[in-house]
Amino acid sequence: MKFSEQSALGWNRTIRLAVTAIAMAMLFSPPAFAQDTIQADIDALIRASKARAAIVARVKGAVVHISVEKTVEGKARQKIPDLFNDEFFRRFFQPRIPIPPREYKQRGMGSGVIVSADGLILTNNHVVGEADKIVVKLPDGREFEGQLVGADPGSDIALIRIDGDDLPTVPLGDSDELQIGESVIAIGNPFGLEQTITAGIVSAKGRSGVGVTDYEDFIQTDASINPGNSGGPLINLKGEVVGINTAIFSRSGGNLGIGFAIPINMTKSIMESLIASGKVIRGFLGVVIQDVNQDLADALGVEVNAGVLIANVGPGTPAEDAGILRGDLIVSINGNPVHSSNTLRNAVAAMKPGTVVPVIALRDGDEVGLEVIIGEKPKDISTAFQKDQSQEFLGMGLEPLSPAAAKQFGYEGLAGLLVTSVDPNSPAGESGMRDGTLITEANRKPVQSLKAFQDAVAGVGRGKNLLLLVRFGEMSRFLVIKVP
Repeated sequence: MKFSEQSALGWNRTIRLAVTAIAMAMLFSPPAFAQDTIQADIDALIRASKARAAIVARVKGAVVHISVEKTVEGKARQKIPDLFNDEFFRRFFQPRIPIPPREYKQRGMGSGVIVSADGLILTNNHVVGEADKIVVKLPDGREFEGQLVGADPGSDIALIRIDGDDLPTVPLGDSDELQIGESVIAIGNPFGLEQTITAGIVSAKGRSGVGVTDYEDFIQTDASINPGNSGGPLINLKGEVVGINTAIFSRSGGNLGIGFAIPINMTKSIMESLIASGKVIRGFLGVVIQDVNQDLADALGVEVNAGVLIANVGPGTPAEDAGILRGDLIVSINGNPVHSSNTLRNAVAAMKPGTVVPVIALRDGDEVGLEVIIGEKPKDISTAFQKDQSQEFLGMGLEPLSPAAAKQFGYEGLAGLLVTSVDPNSPAGESGMRDGTLITEANRKPVQSLKAFQDAVAGVGRGKNLLLLVRFGEMSRFLVIKVP
C-alpha cells in the first residue's frame, strides 16, 4: 500500500519534530558526568559547612559572657516642680535648685575566652579593667565571680581568673601564620545575644593608626563584630584562637564589615607578663620617631618607608647611650627590617629590658651599626624627653643643626643653632623670632653649640641688646633681642 504525498509530508514533519525534541533534550539536559560533578560540588559545600559547625561546637563552650559593675559618682536626677516650668521661674530659679551628687552602678558587658584549665580568661581591658565586680557566665549556665589578674591599657588586653572544675578551653594558635583571605570565625555576645557565631575572612594584617590603643598591630576582619563581641575570640579553621576581638570601625555603632582583633602572638607575651607580675613590662629605647613621607624622603634622599626617622633622643636614654642621633634613619632592629613607626614601637615594646640588640641606621647616607641595651619603659615617658634647661634661651628652644634638619629647612652647608620653639610672650617672641630660624652668629661670633650661645648671652648685661645673625629660608638678616 502506498502512502499519499500528503501522508508522506506529515510523516516527515513528525520525524523532524521528534529529532528536534531529542536534540533539545540533549542540549539542555546535562550529561550524567555533569550531574555527578554538580552533586560532588554540593557535597563538598555541605562537608565544609559541617566542618565549620564542628569547629564551632568544639570551641564555643569556652567562650564566656562577662558582665561588670562599677560604682561611679554622679548627680541624681531631680524632678522639677511644675511651677518651675514657667519660663520666668525656669530662667531665674532653676539653676539655683541644688542637685546633690550620688553613687550609682554603671554596668557593662563583653566576652572572653577560657585559655587554661585553671580558669584563665582572656578579654579586653575596656571590658573589665576598672570594674568593681566581674561576673562570668559559661554557656552551660554556670556563673562565677571573676578576679582580675592584670590589665594592660596599652594593648587593651586583660586577664581574669575563675575558680571552677571541668572548664572547657580553646588552644592558642599562631597569628603570624594567618594569611589575608583566610577564613576565620568570631564568637561572642553582641548586644547581649550570647553565643553568637559569625564568619568571614582576614581582610588585612598589621593595621595601625586606628587610634584604639597605644600598641596597634590589628588583624582586620569582615566577620561581623558588634558591641558585646569585645574580648571574644577570633578562631581559625583549626579551632585555635588567633586574635582577641576588640574594636569595630563604625559611624552608627553597628557592624560595617570592618572589625579589629589583637593578634594572639602579641597577646601571649602580654598574658605572660600579667601572670608573672600583674602588669606589662615593656622595652624602651628613648626616642621620638616619625614615618618617612614623600617630602621627607625627597629631603633625605631615601625611598618612602625606607626606615623610621629619629626626631629626638632623650637624654640618658638607651638610645643616647648607644650613639643614636637625631636625624638617623633606623632601617633594622634585631635583624628585622623597619618600615614604619608602628613596627619599631611594637618591636621595642616586646623586648625584655636588658636585652642587647643590633640596630642599623642610615646617617648622612652611610650605614651605621649600633648596639642598644633595651631599657624599661618608665611610667611617665614624658620625663625622658624633658628639655635640658640649657636648651632654653630667652624664650626659644634651640638645638644644633642636624643633617636631617639642614635638608628639611634648606640649610645644607651651613652651621648654627636651629630654633625649635618660640614663646610669643618672651624676649625672643617679641623680637620676631620664629620656628625654623637658623642662628649663625651671636654678637658677631659664630655659634655652633649651645655652650657658645650661652656664653654669648652671659656676656650681655641686663637690659642690653643681643645681636643675632639669623637665616630663614634663603634670607639672612640681623635680629636684636633685649636681654631682660
